[in-house]
Amino acid sequence: MGRSHPRRVRSLFLALLACFGLLIWRLGVIQVAQHDLYAGARLEQGTAAVPLESEPRGRILDRNLAPLAGGVPEECVVIIPALMKDADHVVRRLAAVLGRPVSEVRSQMGKPGALPYSLSPSQRRALAAHQWEGVYVLPVTVRYPTPSLAAHVLGFTGPVAGRDEIAALSRAGSKSYGLGDRVGKAGLELAYEQDLKGSRPARTARVFVDARGRPLQGLGLVVTEGAPDGRHDLVLTLDRRVQAAVEEVLDRHGVRGAAAVLDVGNGDLLAVASRPGFDPRAPGKAAKKDGDPFVNRALALYQPGSVFKLVVAAAALEEGLVTPESVFRCEGRSEQLIPCWNGAGHGELTFGRAFAESCNPTFAKVALRLGAERLAAFSRRLGLEDDGIIGLPVKHDPRQDLSAIARPYNLVNASIGQGPVLLNAVQAAGLAATFANGGTYFRPRLVAEVRSGGKVLRRLPPDQGRPAVSSGTAAAMRRLMTLVTTEGNGRSAWVPGWGSAGKTGTAELGDGCTNAWFVGYTPLARPRYAIAVFIEGGVSGGEAAGPVFREIADRLLACAPKPGARAGDGLSTQVPLL
Repeated sequence: MGRSHPRRVRSLFLALLACFGLLIWRLGVIQVAQHDLYAGARLEQGTAAVPLESEPRGRILDRNLAPLAGGVPEECVVIIPALMKDADHVVRRLAAVLGRPVSEVRSQMGKPGALPYSLSPSQRRALAAHQWEGVYVLPVTVRYPTPSLAAHVLGFTGPVAGRDEIAALSRAGSKSYGLGDRVGKAGLELAYEQDLKGSRPARTARVFVDARGRPLQGLGLVVTEGAPDGRHDLVLTLDRRVQAAVEEVLDRHGVRGAAAVLDVGNGDLLAVASRPGFDPRAPGKAAKKDGDPFVNRALALYQPGSVFKLVVAAAALEEGLVTPESVFRCEGRSEQLIPCWNGAGHGELTFGRAFAESCNPTFAKVALRLGAERLAAFSRRLGLEDDGIIGLPVKHDPRQDLSAIARPYNLVNASIGQGPVLLNAVQAAGLAATFANGGTYFRPRLVAEVRSGGKVLRRLPPDQGRPAVSSGTAAAMRRLMTLVTTEGNGRSAWVPGWGSAGKTGTAELGDGCTNAWFVGYTPLARPRYAIAVFIEGGVSGGEAAGPVFREIADRLLACAPKPGARAGDGLSTQVPLL
């Protein structure tokens, strides 16, 4: 009995020691590992807070790290109603300064927050002069700047739809979600939701309060910085300046369609624009009178019309079936295979002249020499069955089926870009880039990096490229494309001082309507930009799309030095991004 007593004491001591050790460990977890969590909770309990960020999400940046979404400060009115001694007086005076109905401003006074109004310089001066208690002018980080750019690429956010969406988002990654969250609903906002989402505002305005929520006198308003919350930034290949120029030109011409700009040297997308557009800050207010504003027409498939003659010509030259000097004859409307747009006919003409003037019968004859299988194979080599973009998940459209060229009666129609042939503006720009850079096809890239705090987490390198046609064929194609802009039906796309080359396209839709294209590159010496312009309802490629192409090219080249060398077949010297 005497021996068991020390053993029981020892066991009890060890048990107490273990409990004490567990208590110390738990206190360490709370005070060290979970310090930020509990400190944040205590701060939230002891303050009235206003987030100085419209949405806690990572930024979407252009290639020069200029913000396209997130990180855009905007001076806003921030209110703390509990600090207002005469709230009714403040509301009436504030409504007068903002030029808003009193009832509208009063309806937003229920809790601390940032009012959804942009301030003019005169309004900021008036608010600074009054200095009402509980009313502040502070920089609030808005999600989308004014005006917004690349809306179809960026997409937009919206309130989480319910518990089913919360469960799906939680299963997709490690982020946690609640019913009050805003999440990506389209575009990159949706595709990179798990990277972009943050858990708390980066900056918050706070007023310290007592247990009853009354402001503590003398402490005033303070701005606190949030701790890292797992959000990541996206770095795109887009250039904000190029994107803005393209969108301004499309809007000035009232275009319903799209434009895409590629770096000739590596396939990076510098601009992707679609019209009609929408405001990502209020997507529900988008007008639909000019077609669905949420369709990205730069990635949607359309018949290319004579733009597809780029493929037919390259394939025939590569296979040695024609040379630019090969002679054909066009009888206009009398042609048995397919009539020409020139009813009187072109008569006898070279293949180069047929390309420049887009002679349909000539290309039908060349396509028959090629055969459907070879034409489809060259189309694939030139990226026309690959609608993928590096960094942007794109669901393949099964309508883009080049094997359909081999079906009965399709080859002749396909030779002029009708029938089963479909492509989008990005693919069309890729055609021009391939010939401009000497024959290498690069898969387009949109996203370059995922970053966190300036550190690169993931890098999406540009495509290494693959030979599509020989350098000799590419050089011949550049000469043919230059004929289009200097002597053919694409002279409206010529860029004075720099030169340009390309191909027009007019696709007949069968209901009396046409779609217009111009696809090409600029400048002639050391090509830099491959540009595709697509216009729904355009009269013709030369009349509708060519001038838009020229104006976009003018804007992009305006700040660059004029080339000192004569026009030639030089290759791009662009330095790849990152």
